[in-house]
Amino acid sequence: MTGPHVRTPAQARRYLRRALATSGPIPPSRVDDVLLVASELVTNAQRHAGGVTGFAIDVARGSVTLSVSDASEQAPLYTLHEELRPGGYGWPIVLHLCREVTVDVGPDGKTVRAVVAVDR
Repeated sequence: MTGPHVRTPAQARRYLRRALATSGPIPPSRVDDVLLVASELVTNAQRHAGGVTGFAIDVARGSVTLSVSDASEQAPLYTLHEELRPGGYGWPIVLHLCREVTVDVGPDGKTVRAVVAVDR
């Protein structure tokens, strides 16, 4: 299901809340995980890749797959910080919360697909 005009983290969360509400019971902590992953992916597209060019979700039994596209061909970086400082924690959070994460890079940019387990 493609998200109409999802360009900001707040729009992604609103769209996801509506979509997940109609998909059957999902534990609240798992809904929070999906919302956080979506927020981080959209934020990363805004900050590092010129903005979101596509947003879609697929709700299946036991999982939610989020797809966020942008115009950059640069894959996200996982950088460990030795000191506490702002920024750079979104991608590790996504990797921690997701069952699977793939990055498909093409001539028009990239799509990050993140699969979040939502079963108990």
